[in-house]
Amino acid sequence: MRKYRVTYAALLVSTLVAGQLAGGIAAPVAGAAGTSKNAAVSATAAAFKFNSVPLGAGVTAVLENVNIWSQTGGNIVSYTLKYTNSGNSSASLMHYFSRVVTPGGSVLPGNAVGTDALKKKIGAKESLSVTYYVNVGQTSSLQGLKISMLVWDAKAKGYLRQAGSYAVPANYSTAAAAGASLNTTMSDIPVTASADSLQLYKYGGKVYAKVGLSLTNKGNKVLGDPGYSAYLVSASGTSFELALSGTQTDYTIQPQEKRSIYYLTEIPAYLKTDNMKLQFTQKDETTKLELPKSAYKLPAATSPNLVVGNGVVKKIIVNSNTVETLLRNANVYSQDADAVWTFQMQIKNTGNKAVTLPSYELAVKSVKGTTFPVSAKGLSGVTLKPLETKIIPLTVRVPLEVEQSGLQLMMIEAVGADTAVVPGSTGSEGATNTAGTGATTSKMIFPVAYFVIPYSLRTDVQTGQEYMTTNSFGSFSYSIQSVQRYPWRDDDIVAARLKITNTQSVSLTLPELKGSIKLDNDSLLVTTDLFMDNKESSVLAPGKSLEMYVLGKIAYTAEFKEMRIALTGTENTETIPFLDLSIGNSTNSIPAIPQGKSYTVTGKGKTASVQENRTTVYEGENYNLVYTELLMSSEEKRQSKMARLQAYYKTKDGQYFEATPSQSDNSASPGAKQLVVFWTKLPKTMDISDISLYLGAGVNSGKLIESGQEATGFVDVAALQLNPQVNEPATTLLQTVLYPYTISFLSSEGRHMISTDTINISINYNLKRDYQYDAGALEHKLILQITDPFGISQEKTLGIGTDLTEGTNNVYSLSINRSLYKTLGGGTYKLTLYDEFQGERLMLGGQVYTVKEELPPKSE
Repeated sequence: MRKYRVTYAALLVSTLVAGQLAGGIAAPVAGAAGTSKNAAVSATAAAFKFNSVPLGAGVTAVLENVNIWSQTGGNIVSYTLKYTNSGNSSASLMHYFSRVVTPGGSVLPGNAVGTDALKKKIGAKESLSVTYYVNVGQTSSLQGLKISMLVWDAKAKGYLRQAGSYAVPANYSTAAAAGASLNTTMSDIPVTASADSLQLYKYGGKVYAKVGLSLTNKGNKVLGDPGYSAYLVSASGTSFELALSGTQTDYTIQPQEKRSIYYLTEIPAYLKTDNMKLQFTQKDETTKLELPKSAYKLPAATSPNLVVGNGVVKKIIVNSNTVETLLRNANVYSQDADAVWTFQMQIKNTGNKAVTLPSYELAVKSVKGTTFPVSAKGLSGVTLKPLETKIIPLTVRVPLEVEQSGLQLMMIEAVGADTAVVPGSTGSEGATNTAGTGATTSKMIFPVAYFVIPYSLRTDVQTGQEYMTTNSFGSFSYSIQSVQRYPWRDDDIVAARLKITNTQSVSLTLPELKGSIKLDNDSLLVTTDLFMDNKESSVLAPGKSLEMYVLGKIAYTAEFKEMRIALTGTENTETIPFLDLSIGNSTNSIPAIPQGKSYTVTGKGKTASVQENRTTVYEGENYNLVYTELLMSSEEKRQSKMARLQAYYKTKDGQYFEATPSQSDNSASPGAKQLVVFWTKLPKTMDISDISLYLGAGVNSGKLIESGQEATGFVDVAALQLNPQVNEPATTLLQTVLYPYTISFLSSEGRHMISTDTINISINYNLKRDYQYDAGALEHKLILQITDPFGISQEKTLGIGTDLTEGTNNVYSLSINRSLYKTLGGGTYKLTLYDEFQGERLMLGGQVYTVKEELPPKSE
């Protein structure tokens, strides 16, 4: 039979079923021309019995069947004779001969086929069947055909004596009746076979026939492949080579197993389909001829309704396993000039054996017949274990100008490739192929089902509401926890916080997810990232949940009406949809944290609380510098790296200013605190009485950033209400704080030698460092301003660790020089300490000390 090359290697045994149906069948089989027009009175090969002919010496012969099949070099008649030896010694077959007499009077000697030619003797008390063939030329019918039996006899004229003959009845039929079961043997194994159906399908301007046949192995051995070919034969004798359906990939039939086998072929649209039959043949390797084997009359042709209603399960048979298919979760949204349809194909193997689906093609068809291809890569060739269910996501774009209601998803079985047609067979248009031409056959596109796609616009997901879904990875619920919009550099970040919960009784294995955001049908450009805490965990236990952020960057001036969020995974390098949803443009307000309350950082190994330590303003000539210190307390139970915070200052009138951070790179012990500093420059006219800090954890490439990494965004954003404090300089220098140091000027003494230009100043001080907090490089400078008795000031930068050292009762000395001091007769000087940060200063405090006049030493 025509062997279409498909993906499955099992089709290399594509003639198996034909052999299983015909091998060893006792009923004679003939070509289409030998079929009686009066089916009611025809004598089938299974029912008709020929009388035995005595050949002598206890040997008799009986004709078991006779068949005819068209060949390019002349039609071939094959017949089987059963010899029975009732004697006590073996008998030689060399003494018995058969001749076929055609209606035209031609007498043609029969030749044993294949291995039957090696049968030379009949054992005592045994029977032996031998099949013969004869080329009858243009004779196309068995009607009027006779088979004569001859015996070698030395006394007879010509040494041959006619022992008898068999006349084929006019109403003799080689085909089993339609719907009738035939009990026979194949490969010496008893089987029951019957032709079940003939279905006609129209697709792509062509007509296809699908023939169904039922076969039951009644034996106790596995039924193998004797290698037969199959044909669909019309009442007029035109034959069409049949291809095995793509759903047949394994034809080994177990003992007591019943299987339905299906064959496909293309036929002309004008062909009459009354009284068709299924014909099996076998190629004799010795003679290179196709010999007819068995045939089955087919029931009346039907045209099945392939339309599958909304929510209806379509059952398909693959290797005798029932696979249930269901189109589900269809919805549509507009994008540019297209309607984007998404739906799922649910497939379930209800059988007790693993099954591999054949090659399918998918397309969406409009009510006017226009088709739009759908990728079937996830469906074709998929393997299902017994009782396994898989969800195949499908997407198609249909132009908006096409009517969207009434669409159907067409599931098409693709069978075939370029393969040589069996020499002597007839093509799909009924013309006989010439032997040895190597004619090729094209792929058959065969419809399986037309699934109705319900027209359902995708509804927006509501924040806080839980939804259920199932995809190829499993079943889970999802909800949008919040949608926020906040500043980032020159853009805004749109952040959707998504929660996924495993609703199955088994673990949900997540793929490596990637997220995307599209706004208003792609009219706005969005750069997207996905942050999922504990991202390395790919398994979600039953009832467990995880949260993730899908982040999109848009121009801060952009406005949108709808946001579409899509999560995808990767499986065998192929991108697989995981979740797709739409939400409106309503964003949640950034949660506000009152003054004095804590902001909480969450994340694996990152849990901490953050409180404002102080916020102050360094007043400059052209701008004010806002400076905020936060205390970040680790709430982990072991040493860990703290989250790297990012922030923006928001003013009362809604303006945002990026805050520059400073944070320690060290790990934090349980309960330890770090000082995190943020600062920015504001216009001097800006009101900072109601200022807040938009605070969050920095991320980059879907992960929380580490030390040395630059953040590309931040998550878990909240507005920490700040409490700016007006700087009030101390009136003494007994305790001056420049975090993390406390400086105490215990005393200071200025000495001036009369008539000299120098004042020598000594400072007795304590310097203590606070090790309770860990801080990064703060870049503060300690400025000492000395104002002399004349009111003239000069400054000196005091380096901590160099000019000033930690400890108590330390002394720092300095000298100031001016020519005016030669006339100095006492007075006071003032020491003032400033905190200088980014070029701007805060006065920490000041104190006045007395200059002591000293006489110059007497010369000796």
